[in-house]
Amino acid sequence: MVTVVARAPGRVNLIGEHTDYNGGLCLPFAIQLATTATVTARTDDQLRMTSAEANPADTTWQAYVVGVVAELRGLGWQVPGLDIALTSTVPLGGGLSSSAALECSVATAIAGLLGVPLDDRARRTLADACRRAETDHVGAPTGGMDQLVSMLGAAGHALLIDFADPATPATTPVALPVTADGLALLVTDTRVRHSLADGDGGYGQRRRECATGDARRLRHVATENDRVRAAVAAIGERDWRELGLLMTASHTSLREDYEVSVPQLDLVVDTALSRGAMGSRMTGGGFGGCTITLVAADEVVAARAAVDAAYRERGWAAPVHHVVEPGPGARVLSP
Repeated sequence: MVTVVARAPGRVNLIGEHTDYNGGLCLPFAIQLATTATVTARTDDQLRMTSAEANPADTTWQAYVVGVVAELRGLGWQVPGLDIALTSTVPLGGGLSSSAALECSVATAIAGLLGVPLDDRARRTLADACRRAETDHVGAPTGGMDQLVSMLGAAGHALLIDFADPATPATTPVALPVTADGLALLVTDTRVRHSLADGDGGYGQRRRECATGDARRLRHVATENDRVRAAVAAIGERDWRELGLLMTASHTSLREDYEVSVPQLDLVVDTALSRGAMGSRMTGGGFGGCTITLVAADEVVAARAAVDAAYRERGWAAPVHHVVEPGPGARVLSP
């Protein structure tokens, strides 16, 4: 039997939150945390799936895999029965797009199994199939940012995505030389979990509010698009102070106009800023998940310690920190 191993990354959104499904701009990048799918062809049409990280009592993750296979078969791909084994370093439900990493790792492995070259067109096809798998099969109303950057990410670059035409989003790589300039991007997992698949939850509600013209929600979208444009300009000029200010302004808007923050996210942001970080904001859908902080590389340890101490003072379980860099998109590892 033929076996293919593929890897797809999670992502951090540097700025541009809740804009993808509103026809706007966002600036995510792929990270080193990733999901690996080992896929073996079967002689029948059955799917057998295992996950090293998922709770054995929770099988909801399997719907993502089934959805990917169904979407690829719907495109005319001759996908056989499969044995699929998954491992992941992306925290589940942590706002770093564990779902897109899962979907894209499986889709990439299937492409490798069928001998489909992963050129730009194929990567976009897979990203859209994975988006439909999550939206139509799982019921999570995602906008497509996560799958695109998981498939199209490039080392050292963020990806500017313009969803003005959601059917064919325009993408532009943006060099992000933070490490070269002595800076670091610190992701802090608050350990507060959320699920975008809950259509009646906050994420789905925000989408409905935007669709019906809620002024405060749409004010966030409009100002966030302006911040993304300004962020790209600041990065091009290596004006990191300006980028930091834009990140912090994004968090303020998400907290006050979009109302998707939680006390843990606010505490991390406020604590990091008080320790001299250039900027900090929640990243992802909100209602939990992670923050991203732009900080001098030699101040990372102090920033982490300050956040940990603030958590202890409130009796909360310790957060988890990751220093991240822009990495490559999904790829076949073997054969």
